[in-house]
Amino acid sequence: MSRTVSSELRWTVLVVVLTVAGVVALWPRPDAYPDTSADPRPVTAERVAERPDDATLGPARAAAALPPCPDPSGVSVPPGPLADVVVPCLGEIGAIPLGAVLAGRPVLLNLWASWCVPCREEIPVLDAYAAQPDAIDVLGVVVRDRPAYALAMADELDPGYPSVLDPDNAVQAALGTPPVLPTNWVLRPEGSAVRVTDPLVFRDPDQVAGAVEAALAGP
Repeated sequence: MSRTVSSELRWTVLVVVLTVAGVVALWPRPDAYPDTSADPRPVTAERVAERPDDATLGPARAAAALPPCPDPSGVSVPPGPLADVVVPCLGEIGAIPLGAVLAGRPVLLNLWASWCVPCREEIPVLDAYAAQPDAIDVLGVVVRDRPAYALAMADELDPGYPSVLDPDNAVQAALGTPPVLPTNWVLRPEGSAVRVTDPLVFRDPDQVAGAVEAALAGP
């Protein structure tokens, strides 16, 4: 009897692990990341998380036609985890102070990358949510990726909300983000951040709305 229970337990754990693995993408191994640039240097962790080269990204930015990154709100910056984080904008030249930009209003942060298959499936859902009249603002955060690759995916999917880059892993470190994508966070107006874990990947706009509502109403 005990052997049967033990076997069933092992199978249950295995199913749960495989289910989670099927809906999220782990950080890529540097040696497995495709290098399609002309740069002969090997692909390393530093090369995967690139800073934007504004001199060469102009055509890709024009093709992607992302909305401009938000300007500082003018509201006093609350002491949240992102208060001192400054990151480059994906769709245009310049960097933005996240604390000043996001202060005083709720925002849904979506961490994504071009190599993340679930991210590709989720971005159109977030775009549909963002188009609803009662939606909070959505801001994408590109992690562990190259700007040119992220812009190519944005050009293909055409999201109606902006994205920033996290080349120095500052956003991930500040939020304590696990090494999986996509990852979604709801930022409250006072600066605190709530990670969305149910669901791990949004499948329809109603799920996004429900998760946002729950995060804003929680303690």
